[in-house]
Amino acid sequence: MNSQPGLEAPISAEEVEHVADRAFRVRGRNLAELLEKAAQALVALDEEAPLSEHFVRQVIEVDGSDRETLLVNWLNEILYLEQTHHEFYDHFLLSDVTENHFCAQLYGRQLDHSVTSLKAVTFHNLEVKESSEGLEATVVVDV
Repeated sequence: MNSQPGLEAPISAEEVEHVADRAFRVRGRNLAELLEKAAQALVALDEEAPLSEHFVRQVIEVDGSDRETLLVNWLNEILYLEQTHHEFYDHFLLSDVTENHFCAQLYGRQLDHSVTSLKAVTFHNLEVKESSEGLEATVVVDV
């Protein structure tokens, strides 16, 4: 369920106000698009980081007992990889997406040094719900 260049939907993510943490609302026509848009919104919250010229790629599998757990596990895995490998990802390709599992390729660049202020994605008030446009979730990130 990869999006093709030039066929991106107008469905987007927007940062929302939240006390003591950062939060964003994300929408997608389906679960795969919601997960991809959530990853893009998460990395957009991060501070501007000095990137090297070294390009990187990670391949991962993500599991969760439901859509909410799948979303939190996915976003926390991105944060973990960025922090432990000192990498910044800005392109995500998802495949074989189900309610409980998917595969992902993360593309980005090596960081000159880690500067992330994001600690973890939380379950606080998290619900992946149906909307007129597909799926919607508000995600809270601990900073």
